[in-house]
Amino acid sequence: MSESALCRWGILSTATIAKKNWRAISKTSSGTVVAVASRRLEAASAFIDECQSSCPQRQKPNAFGSYEALLDRPDIDAVYIPLPTGLRKEWIIAAAKRGKHVLAEKPSALSARDLEEVLSVCKQNGVQYMDGVMFMHSARMGMLRQSLDDGESIGDIRRIACHFSFFGGDDFSKSNIRVDSELEPFGCLGDLGWYCVRFLLWANKWQMPTKIAANCIQSLKRNDSETTVPADFSAELAFANGSTGSFYCSFLTGNQQWAHISGTHGNIFLKDFVLPNFGSEVSFDLENPRFEIHGCDFHMQEHTRRIRVEEYASGYAPSQEINMFERFNQIVLSKKLEPHWGEIAMATQVVIDQLFMEKQQ
Repeated sequence: MSESALCRWGILSTATIAKKNWRAISKTSSGTVVAVASRRLEAASAFIDECQSSCPQRQKPNAFGSYEALLDRPDIDAVYIPLPTGLRKEWIIAAAKRGKHVLAEKPSALSARDLEEVLSVCKQNGVQYMDGVMFMHSARMGMLRQSLDDGESIGDIRRIACHFSFFGGDDFSKSNIRVDSELEPFGCLGDLGWYCVRFLLWANKWQMPTKIAANCIQSLKRNDSETTVPADFSAELAFANGSTGSFYCSFLTGNQQWAHISGTHGNIFLKDFVLPNFGSEVSFDLENPRFEIHGCDFHMQEHTRRIRVEEYASGYAPSQEINMFERFNQIVLSKKLEPHWGEIAMATQVVIDQLFMEKQQ
């Protein structure tokens, strides 16, 4: 494929998650990384050498010792920005003003007002914005949507529960950037709760909640952090369609990432809604248990089906990370922007802001 038919990527920062997305870009059919920037040239060079040795790009990318130097390059179409939330707005705007399309990590901004400014600048400069919620690009989401909407599999949605957590440990609590109130003030609510809120909104077809209640159970504070951030958080949301939702996110409990959707006829369980377990990226469990009475015998009968996207029933299923970058590449190459991605980022940000303010009252 010629260079002109590729979306040429730059990466701002050598954050660990950038390695995962370097790999995803390298596996797409229509994109390649051409540059990586860090505040230190040596860090960018070391990052490139490490990633190129395991997941080589078409040509070895260039290293830059400043973000500005990368953004000034005319041979870069899009940038991936995994910088901390506290720094993200500045660099998204800088990239957009230089005509670079932007895929950035979440939370999208420190507030909905900041994100509104970001989206306005992106629109003014004709560039795409998308947040890095990878599960939105999983092949199973279409089949899950079909099961939710067919009126039979689970009926009307009545309750959704999500849980996303990992145990950070002592070193995490003392020094990790995610417990720094200046760089990541939302703490686990932004880092993990963002996914839960996105899933709740998606399942409810982007209805905004009519009621919310938040509970910051525990907080953490990095050694040099001015204030604490949420580290153990739960929330309740109610929607106009009669459904309710809850989620729990935490840096203090072990790895869990499940979602459970309950309806009037049945329920759907995803044990891995954020980061699919290997081999199950396109599957979920659909349950329609039945309560049977025969004379004096009372039985609950289990009726569980593993739903698997037929196209990938056997063989290789592209990862959601690859799908995300493939989708973004096509937006860039086709020059047909998709404002929907900015709109759902804003919806998520608004709810996160409300929950964060609620917990402070």
